[in-house]
Amino acid sequence: MTQPLNWTHQVSQIADEGLQQSRTATATEREALAQVLDVLSCDDVKAVYRLGHLGRGRYRVSGDVSARFTQRCVVTLESVAKELEETFDIEFWPAEPVPETTDTEIEVLTAAEIEPIEHGLIDAGRIIVETLSAGLDPYPRKPNAEFAWEEKDAEPSITGPFAGLSKLKDKR
Repeated sequence: MTQPLNWTHQVSQIADEGLQQSRTATATEREALAQVLDVLSCDDVKAVYRLGHLGRGRYRVSGDVSARFTQRCVVTLESVAKELEETFDIEFWPAEPVPETTDTEIEVLTAAEIEPIEHGLIDAGRIIVETLSAGLDPYPRKPNAEFAWEEKDAEPSITGPFAGLSKLKDKR
């Protein structure tokens, strides 16, 4: 499957001072994004990000993405408009094996996310799609929508190989 946001950058074209980008998804990109994210519609996607050099062929991509989606309420099944604003900060390293960590402990939440640079390209679009996917509400609800559980007063029916014997027992 192709990526809905084909926002890639050649590392050879990133200037020494970095590269600032401001992108807005087209109607075609938003439609493809809605399919990938399994939402009713993707109404708007805007991203502002910066690509910067870290040295030794490494780069950092950081920025913000905002989007407006229409999802289906998990209670009423009606459409729900949702807005999302997320940030991302990813490092891209040459596609060589990542060095093994030493015996020192690494704090998982503070360690940099590292992606490989493949074919000389940094795929900012994929990072933005993953950021949006992680930020979406998995159980969207309309305001004040509540699920009302109703208990049935019926006795549980007995099923299985001894159901017939159970009926005979009650007749005694």
